[in-house]
Amino acid sequence: MAAGEVSALEVTDAALARIAATDERVHAFLHVDAEGARAAARAVDAKRAAGARLGPLAGVPLGLKDVFTTRGVPTTCGSKILEGWLPPYDATVTRRLREADVVILGKTNMDEFAMGSSTENSAYGPTRNPWDLTRIPGGSGGGSAAALAAFQAPLAMGTDTGGSIRLPAALTGTVGLKPSYGRVSRYGLVAYSSSLDQGGPCARTVLDAALLYEAIAGHDPLDSTSIDAPVDSAVAAVRGADVRGLRVGVLRELSGEGYQDGVTQRFHESVELLGKLGAEVVEVSCPSFPYALSAYYLIATSEASSNLARFDAVRYGLRVPADPDASLEDVSALTRAAGFGPEVKRRIMLGTYALSTGYYDAYYGSAQKVRTLVLRDFAAVFQHVDVLVSPTTPTTAFPIGERVDDPVAMYLADLCTIVSNLAGNTAMSVPCGLAPEDGLPVGLQIMAPALAEDRLFRVGAALESALHQAWGGALLDEVPAL
Repeated sequence: MAAGEVSALEVTDAALARIAATDERVHAFLHVDAEGARAAARAVDAKRAAGARLGPLAGVPLGLKDVFTTRGVPTTCGSKILEGWLPPYDATVTRRLREADVVILGKTNMDEFAMGSSTENSAYGPTRNPWDLTRIPGGSGGGSAAALAAFQAPLAMGTDTGGSIRLPAALTGTVGLKPSYGRVSRYGLVAYSSSLDQGGPCARTVLDAALLYEAIAGHDPLDSTSIDAPVDSAVAAVRGADVRGLRVGVLRELSGEGYQDGVTQRFHESVELLGKLGAEVVEVSCPSFPYALSAYYLIATSEASSNLARFDAVRYGLRVPADPDASLEDVSALTRAAGFGPEVKRRIMLGTYALSTGYYDAYYGSAQKVRTLVLRDFAAVFQHVDVLVSPTTPTTAFPIGERVDDPVAMYLADLCTIVSNLAGNTAMSVPCGLAPEDGLPVGLQIMAPALAEDRLFRVGAALESALHQAWGGALLDEVPAL
């Protein structure tokens, strides 16, 4: 576009055409804002023609997870209770994307209120994995990852509460970054679990993720949890990628029994490659990590039961008609019964129970103690290594419907990712090959201390480059199922 070879409008029209041709099968988008996208693209072309100075993402199309508010454009969070809601304001992430002249194509599908690991919990139907349309794309941000893998958009935005950016990235052969807690503003991000939620970039390459990260990161006075600190150049870290001299820790607790053989094989091959690139690879232990999954689901559901109390049929959203003499409590109960799906109801009940009198200390209080132990383990291990690595998820994408009736099996998909959310540090998933058993993508997770995103981009870019050479090109150079 900068060279004048193609206009922003032509790029946007191509993306919209691809969505029209493929999304009936993939269902990555809940709402496509074709006219808004074309208007934004025309504005970029006009600025370029006038000689205005434009950023590196000016005119680049993007799919926005339907949990970020967008003024005048539906924001449903994948839930019937917000069907048709038109927010009166933009989230800070949305505003920063517009200021960077990114073209927002529309809102991508997600598990309802980001509660899920497969994007099967959306009230508007599941998203399908472009590698195999019978399988899940991961969750909760499966729509964003599937849009990338289906070549419907070159960039997407997700949110990560327990792995909801990294899991879909791993299962679709794309790149996903969970920034440090507070690094990307949560203003206008509809809350699931306020101490865990974090927005972040989804892309097909590490460099694209770095460009998008730089566009959205930084302090926001509208978010009281936002970190007021300079943002290091992620693009510089990518372009100077070199792992020589870095100490890479392989986590003993995130491997072994329960991991698919092909996932383990590709992971170890990638770790061996990091060693050949000059990194020092050592095995490390974080003994509290086996307890983290239970702690996460207690903390997340407790915060969800509080956050979702605002959907009361009074202020906004769905209202189910009731008898004229019905009490507010009756109207609220009818509305929530009709508007929330089974997984949201399950998590609200779990959280309410964990916070109830007589159980608070035994459940929520104990979970917060485990969280402190996880923080201490990370602090101790990062004194000896620069980054940690593990598989992103124990298995490749499983068939749609396989775990719907087994919530515990579904929750185990988050086994490797939730520790970084509990600690608030940063983590990234990069593709590391295809599992021999099923030919589906495998992801490698890189973890670093809070505010050390540059380490992730450095390691991720070096590994990506080496793997591309080994494969003879990018992993995602075509879409097998499309």
